[in-house]
Amino acid sequence: MCEVMDTASLRGELRVQEPMSRHTTWKIGGNADYFYRPADIDDLSVFMSLLPDAMPVTWVGRGSNLLVRDGGIPGVVISVVGVLAALAVVDGNGLSVGAGVACVKAARFAARHSLGGIEYLIGIPGSMGGALAMNAGAYGGEVWQTIKQVATINRNGQRKTYSKTQFKIGYRSVSLPADEWFIGCDMELAIADKHVVWKNIKTILNERAEAQPLGMLSCGSVFRNPPNDYAARLIETSGLKGAHIGGASVSEKHANFIINMGHATATDLEQLIELIIETVHEKHAVKLIPEVRVMGVARRGQ
Repeated sequence: MCEVMDTASLRGELRVQEPMSRHTTWKIGGNADYFYRPADIDDLSVFMSLLPDAMPVTWVGRGSNLLVRDGGIPGVVISVVGVLAALAVVDGNGLSVGAGVACVKAARFAARHSLGGIEYLIGIPGSMGGALAMNAGAYGGEVWQTIKQVATINRNGQRKTYSKTQFKIGYRSVSLPADEWFIGCDMELAIADKHVVWKNIKTILNERAEAQPLGMLSCGSVFRNPPNDYAARLIETSGLKGAHIGGASVSEKHANFIINMGHATATDLEQLIELIIETVHEKHAVKLIPEVRVMGVARRGQ
């Protein structure tokens, strides 16, 4: 890429053959051909405008909900974590949030400013960009419930603003135009009693600590919940708690979590995901749909 791009005008950090294991919560994955962390939004616009037309572009956030295959990711991976970090109260009850802001940080910021409605974000380990892209949710809340408008950037570096009504929004899905990525959003929240908001956050944190295998290498929930049921219940009643392939194991604490026991490969994880899908379908006639995004290629040269 460097041979066909004029990189002299860039101010961000461009890495070659960057291990994606450094950028996923499972701590696995092959290399990205190129990895770019822009200096700011203007630098990102310049970088996008310089990309060759044939260059594949992949965006990542904090690496939760992400499985990178062992062969890595062709093209360029862009990370805006800690870069698109705008976080501000607007017009009393509005919240402007950059795509690189951690969901938990947004939840705490809102609480400090007596704004309620996004306490559930404290239970989502990703960034706001990823949360917007998949309509992330937890503990009865979903990101797009409080969205007023969003900002995007396309692969030509052009920025656009959309209202919520211009998107088709579903369970863990959003109709983002092709070759556009979220760079921020404006949320409309409720003015609330600060003590009540913090109490809600504390309740969620306690429930999360009790139910989830925190402190272990996971990606969060692996599967979407099917209508009127829970993926964890289906997996557990299929006898799959503790099931493992290679270094990947179904959590004994929460069956919708798969743990990297320290030596798992992406192939181990993919095979275990397939085993879960097949077994649950056989036992319950329900086809589980992965919530985790699988990207990249199998080992190159195979």
